[in-house]
Amino acid sequence: MDHDQNFKNLIVDYPRESLQFFAADEAAGVDARARIIPIREEQLKERLGERFRELDVPLLVEWPDGRREALLFVLEEETESRRFSIHRLAHYCLDLAELFGTERVVPVAIFLRKGERPAELLLGGDRQHYLAFRYLSCGLFDLDWQNYRDSDNLVARLNLPNMRYRGEDRVAVYAWALRGLLALEPDPEKRLKYVQFVDIYAALSDAEREHYQRDYPEETKAMVSFQTRFEQIGEQRGKQIGEATMLLRLLEGKFGTVSDQQRRRILAADADTLLDWLDRTFTATDVDEVLH
Repeated sequence: MDHDQNFKNLIVDYPRESLQFFAADEAAGVDARARIIPIREEQLKERLGERFRELDVPLLVEWPDGRREALLFVLEEETESRRFSIHRLAHYCLDLAELFGTERVVPVAIFLRKGERPAELLLGGDRQHYLAFRYLSCGLFDLDWQNYRDSDNLVARLNLPNMRYRGEDRVAVYAWALRGLLALEPDPEKRLKYVQFVDIYAALSDAEREHYQRDYPEETKAMVSFQTRFEQIGEQRGKQIGEATMLLRLLEGKFGTVSDQQRRRILAADADTLLDWLDRTFTATDVDEVLH
């Protein structure tokens, strides 16, 4: 299971909520005016080269009035504490500080499991330390799920199954996580995406899933209805993509190259428009006439 990618997606999709949950102390100063920007992998790969580390998620916080310097958050998730390297994290923070020309960097490490790990890195000689490095640590296993079950922070609600709870509460934890998803995320694609996230980390047994369906019938009905509707939308979209692909082939076969702008229009068109364009293909003299 790719835990790293799961959390990377979560942080990129919900950067503000991630900072507020995983780095609450530092995020207190990040108000609504601030813009939070996940830094693109392509940009980092190009500028850092071999020093690029795929599993970290840097977030750049900018204030529009320019009175505050940009603030760089580096979030790293580790499933197993033994995999965590404070030297690696320190090195990456130094690389990013140099790359973005800032000393305002907040390293955050997110842990799913208990384990021994260093809290700080001190480098020096006999007389004094010359480099000291610390990071914010968020151990999800230490958090009591009851303290977050009513949270309006979606990242917190989705992580309820990763928090501390009694085995007999697993179904309730799952239910509260899904309630949060339905209440706080209106986008159907993201709902489907993060239903799977909750499923992965709750890891209900067949008996527990039956228990959930029995004790939470309204939530179960809502999720089934949502998934059915989303599948129907997906089927319709798949049909449209097929028609768009057919149209593109016809246009390229008859008129040659189709521009990127024309291609985007075709791929974004609805089914009725695509059918009209298909009909025009047989009498038109160029692509513009088809799409007019």
